Amino acid sequence: MSPWTCEQCGAQFPDSAAPPAACRICEDDRQFVNWNGQTWLSREQLGASHRLIRRDDLGLTGFAVEPGFAIGQRALLIPEPDGCVLWDCVPLVTPEAVEHIRSLGGLKAIAVSHPHFYGAVADWSAAFGGVPVYLHGDDREWITRPHRSIVAWPGESRRISDDILLVRAGGHFPGGTVMHWRAGAEGRGALLTGDIAMATMDRRWVSFMYSFPNYIPLNAAAVAAIWRAVEPLAFDRLYGAWWGRNIETGARAAFEASVRRYLAAIAG
Repeated sequence: MSPWTCEQCGAQFPDSAAPPAACRICEDDRQFVNWNGQTWLSREQLGASHRLIRRDDLGLTGFAVEPGFAIGQRALLIPEPDGCVLWDCVPLVTPEAVEHIRSLGGLKAIAVSHPHFYGAVADWSAAFGGVPVYLHGDDREWITRPHRSIVAWPGESRRISDDILLVRAGGHFPGGTVMHWRAGAEGRGALLTGDIAMATMDRRWVSFMYSFPNYIPLNAAAVAAIWRAVEPLAFDRLYGAWWGRNIETGARAAFEASVRRYLAAIAG
């Protein structure tokens, strides 16, 4: 018996003798089924064919699976005096990663922006004694591997510590969440967005989509709602979902300008 991981999106499903018949994440119109058909890897197969790498990304420790796997996101480790918080997740956890995080004071919580990045949250939580996994309750239907550590939090915000606040921004999922790290960027504040607000390739703007792979833009009301959620927050830096897809400084002004540019573009 093994948990199964979808090769296309990286979602982990419960232990079973055989893989599921389908992946509901991939069958949704925000994602897609692999051109070669639905395929799966057991936990053991994934660990044998891939590895978890660790490297710095703009001052934070990041983890990602290599060779490139599924959506290809990286998770980020936010250090705090009483333990670290893992932002977003990846489909694989290794003893080396666990040992490294313990050397930094351990892991006290996991928080994930939206269902495409849930990955192996149950395995990561279990590796640290069942630390809480914060997923917004509006997206509970997309939890592919239920686990007792999952906290499906309600409402508009959830504070993890004095410096870390989760904010429901919506976007391509109703429970889409961003993390405000007040102590980030040397005290100027940082916003971790996953791809709720996607840092563009020139790293001067962000943009918004209902479906990135299927090129479906997000509607004006949803983008305006994201800005309303973010506007009260003080931040100078933005961390996106992939290596280097960050805005190092001036991120709040870039975010506001990006909202105006996006809304003008879709208005025709």
